[in-house]
Amino acid sequence: MFTDNDELSGLVATMMNMDALIILSNVDGIYDGNPASPESKVIREIHEKADLSRFIQPEKSAFGRGGMLTKYHIARKVADEGILVIIANGTKRNILPELVSGGEPVCTRFLPAEKPASGIKKWIAHSESFARGAVYIDKGAEGVLYGTKAISILFVGITRISGSFRKDDIIRIINEEGRQLGVGRAGYDSEKALTLIGKRNARPMIHYDYLCLDSSDTGNGKPSDNKWQTENQIR
Repeated sequence: MFTDNDELSGLVATMMNMDALIILSNVDGIYDGNPASPESKVIREIHEKADLSRFIQPEKSAFGRGGMLTKYHIARKVADEGILVIIANGTKRNILPELVSGGEPVCTRFLPAEKPASGIKKWIAHSESFARGAVYIDKGAEGVLYGTKAISILFVGITRISGSFRKDDIIRIINEEGRQLGVGRAGYDSEKALTLIGKRNARPMIHYDYLCLDSSDTGNGKPSDNKWQTENQIR
């Protein structure tokens, strides 16, 4: 089952290695403020690892109407997999011909990552709905995960394991605040994993090659040094 058409379109685009995915909405794209405000402008380009946390808050989202927050999450995930994603206004006449022919209608473009994810990571990234359990990690492990080196999920940083799962099942990674950080493929079944919590010399619970972190920076605690460069461009 899929929660909505945006999620399904992202999965299809990824599995078919498409050049681009166009998501149509009832607004021109993602705004730098409330879409209803005349002072707000559409963010024209969003680069890899851009920090948009200032525009997404639990009580009020500047991303506006029509499930834009969901579209944003899907777009970030697909762009990180090396595919250009465009969010545009589907109510505008000839919007698709303009986009396909190389025109420049007002829209938001998520530029593809320079180093796309591997095939297995692409599959895992879209497998959250199949997750059978979860591992909870401490702040130290979370900080290391978002460092500069490729890191696996080790038992020394795991504080709790929930759910019943088998080896190679998809499981979620949760931090101390209960926020999901990503998903990965379990290296052990849940029964064996429970006996290894806190151990230092065991093989990884989730190996880096089978780990997909949520690249979204909308409240997941991920540090970011990215700042605004221009009014309509994020780098």
